[in-house]
Amino acid sequence: MDLIYVKKLIKLLSESAVDEIEIEEEGKKIRVVKHGNTMVAGAPMLGQVPMMIQSPTGPASAAPPAMHAAQAEVPPAPPDTSKYHEIKSPIVGTFYRSPAPDAAPFVQIGTSVAPGTVLCIVEAMKLMNEIESDVTGKIVKVMVENGQPVEYDQTLFLVEAA
Repeated sequence: MDLIYVKKLIKLLSESAVDEIEIEEEGKKIRVVKHGNTMVAGAPMLGQVPMMIQSPTGPASAAPPAMHAAQAEVPPAPPDTSKYHEIKSPIVGTFYRSPAPDAAPFVQIGTSVAPGTVLCIVEAMKLMNEIESDVTGKIVKVMVENGQPVEYDQTLFLVEAA
């Protein structure tokens, strides 16, 4: 990939409201991400180390921006889930809220559920596994987006037990 081309990408990114761009050409991949005053450009493929590039508004840096104490962002505290019952995935797979793409979701926030109520489907190896509620209560939060992969023991729903 041409260095002039990379510089043009960085300039374009710094002048726009976009925070990230990723391009793949001829088997080569480049990803440029804007973090505050510093940009990171690199090719994560082939074990290459990202390089820091000076943006027009700030100095170049050898460490990723997240490592600077002044720029470090503290993630917001997760919501207190201790008062809710967690429905967790019993398997690794893909989470689906409805039985078909054009069908209504099994449950939504505010839906009352009882033991045995089907909440979602987790697809694993082309098998559709219905995940059922194990408590009586009301759905408070859906923790996974439709079509997203889920891990074993990952929280799928928060239920306010009755």
